[in-house]
Amino acid sequence: MKKFLALALAMSMALSLASCGGGGDGSKQQDAPPPSCGGAASQFQTGGVEPDYDYTIRIYSNSNSTERTTWLIAEAKEAGFNISIDDNAVISGDTAAIQAANENKDGDLIFGLNETRWSQLVGGTYENLSILDWTPSWSSDVGEYVYPGKAYGLVIQNVLMLYRNDELGTNGQELHFDHWADIVDCGYSWYRQNKVGGTTNANINSAMLYAFTDPASPAGGISVDGWKTLWKYCAEGKSGGDDYKYGFDPLNKGDVQVSTFYSSSLYGKIDAAGESSEKPLKGTMQPENWALVDIADGTYYIAEYIGILDKAGRSPEQTAAVMEFAEWFGSAEVQAAWGEEFDSYPCNTAAADILYPDGVPPIYTLKNFALSTVEGTDMTYAEYVAAHSSEWTNIMTNLGFYWADANSAVAEPNWDGLDWATLTQSAG
Repeated sequence: MKKFLALALAMSMALSLASCGGGGDGSKQQDAPPPSCGGAASQFQTGGVEPDYDYTIRIYSNSNSTERTTWLIAEAKEAGFNISIDDNAVISGDTAAIQAANENKDGDLIFGLNETRWSQLVGGTYENLSILDWTPSWSSDVGEYVYPGKAYGLVIQNVLMLYRNDELGTNGQELHFDHWADIVDCGYSWYRQNKVGGTTNANINSAMLYAFTDPASPAGGISVDGWKTLWKYCAEGKSGGDDYKYGFDPLNKGDVQVSTFYSSSLYGKIDAAGESSEKPLKGTMQPENWALVDIADGTYYIAEYIGILDKAGRSPEQTAAVMEFAEWFGSAEVQAAWGEEFDSYPCNTAAADILYPDGVPPIYTLKNFALSTVEGTDMTYAEYVAAHSSEWTNIMTNLGFYWADANSAVAEPNWDGLDWATLTQSAG
């Protein structure tokens, strides 16, 4: 983004910190913040209890790269909050984050994850975790990304299918699919991930399986044709082994013609594409040698949310501090700064207006099938994924999907003779 935007965000953050009482010397705020910090909304919820700003707020998150945690700790301190959050060298991925929070029972707040995990969390799947009732002042700005009274969207992200349209790709041919799974019949080479686990990998698989939902199917609510198609995607796709963690690099280097990637960081990756390729992708907001595959279904969106844990033994004053932090972190100014720093798109529309005054970027205008109702159920597809995700992971693990290279490939299953009741269970 343009430098003037970064400057405007810095000035906005500075004014916000000043109104909250945070100083450039990092000194802690000792008095309750004025209403401009969101104090009016939070104080109403906490019955006028003055927050204990000396309390260290324990946070669990999968949005916890070293850069993110370093930035958040520093900005929170400037705003008068003490926080504790592990980076991804300690906790990596949504499964690890939620399991650690459930086992340690010391968390005050969770942010990140996605609808799959939040549906489970709000629904009481985890025995030691429950979400406190709260409503921040900016709740109306996050639109459909909300679990009312519980959790509110921070960052919108989706998975994308990209292709090169130059001589290393389709030579100008446009790609139009009805479903994500049509990639297996596209006639071009494609990248596929090399392991079952991981949030991005799971979201790509959810997109691939969308066209095959069947609530009556014993195969995890997916038709057998869906699993056959996903197997073909794996068997005929190109994996870079450990060299390619995600799908941007093989497309950028011209190793494949079609690939998948996540929306957060895409524009930043393209900006820096020439640093890692002799024939890089060009054109960030106006693509020159690449394009999005036009998929009639749309794409699978997720949102990362924030929710306050109902922690046993926490005092009203400490709870008030946690609420104030959540109010601050989800505010338009802070989410705009977070989005600018880490190339992410905020759920908060006021923050999005700050970041993108000229309108929503094209990668976020795609149809969202995560919130479409699955035929034969009363669930959205995101809820359907949440209900079946463990079964899908077990199926892929038990059948040996996603080998790292061709030498470790396993034989294709005899699809007509499988015991799905066993395959949907953990191998352990």
